Amino acid sequence: MQSDEKIQAHLVSVWRESKKFFSIGGKEGMLLLTDKHLMFVHKTESMMKWWKAIIQRQVINFLKSKNTMIRHDGYDEEELMNDLENKKNIELAFDDISSISFEEKVWGSILLLEYEKNGKHEKFQYAIAQDWVKYPAKEPTKYMKVDWEPWVQYIKDRQIFTK
Repeated sequence: MQSDEKIQAHLVSVWRESKKFFSIGGKEGMLLLTDKHLMFVHKTESMMKWWKAIIQRQVINFLKSKNTMIRHDGYDEEELMNDLENKKNIELAFDDISSISFEEKVWGSILLLEYEKNGKHEKFQYAIAQDWVKYPAKEPTKYMKVDWEPWVQYIKDRQIFTK
């Protein structure tokens, strides 16, 4: 992330699953869109009290409107830069993304993403969880219906394909 980058959109309680043939399970985290990057942060220094309050507020917002181009207070570019120091978090330049689209399912909305990073081809789907089960492993039980189109369009408008 560059020092002049600004967060354009920030979503929490995002469930990421690999679309590989034999993959099981997923990870919970935050999905962030900046001027130049798409980031998935699942290792954060943010406090638990903040996280729980923001998740509840996000669910209420999505029940009123499906708009995903939102930002949450209490998490800014400084916190994002600190979280990106952990190499387990993913930072993608828009041109690393080979395919981005979205689908409406009966159970919720998903963002589909394919990218090339460090010589590896990756394929993931992202959905926003509304409700969770904690045992035996943390898994979403209910997903939100949201509008991923602004994210897809924002990234596509800023891609410069050199391939």
